[in-house]
Amino acid sequence: MTLFARLRNARAPQWRLGPATEADAPALAAILSDWVADTPWMPRLHSRAEDLAFIARTIARTEVIVARDRAGRALGFLSRDGEDVPGLHVAARARGRGVGGALIGSAKGGRARLSLWTFQANTGARRFYARHGFREVATPRDDNEERLPDVQLLWMREQTP
Repeated sequence: MTLFARLRNARAPQWRLGPATEADAPALAAILSDWVADTPWMPRLHSRAEDLAFIARTIARTEVIVARDRAGRALGFLSRDGEDVPGLHVAARARGRGVGGALIGSAKGGRARLSLWTFQANTGARRFYARHGFREVATPRDDNEERLPDVQLLWMREQTP
């Protein structure tokens, strides 16, 4: 392989985006469950089996986009229901590689706006969304299932004159 080809391959994304299928549910549920397990401030309210059932329902009811590595393994996913983004999760092994940015960029496609909620304690997510043009629009609330303060974020496509 030539030096040029190696450099081109090094810069090429190491993943591809596509729609989720029922077969993706176990891998996506594992990403969600692992995030809960690895996040000290996040209470574990559901078993891994319940997470799997939740993800299966999410795939059936919303648009779910999956980032897969070259071997087809899930690296992350985003669920979108119209303008709402109920979830964006990236596997620990794939964070910091542009997977989340690619997923949120895909969700923005063809939309004038997106809205989502994230936990106030999730400072990494809040910084990520700010880098991608989201702004905080609602004061924290804690009427979610976890009883943790969360904050609403909004992205609006810039209007060109």
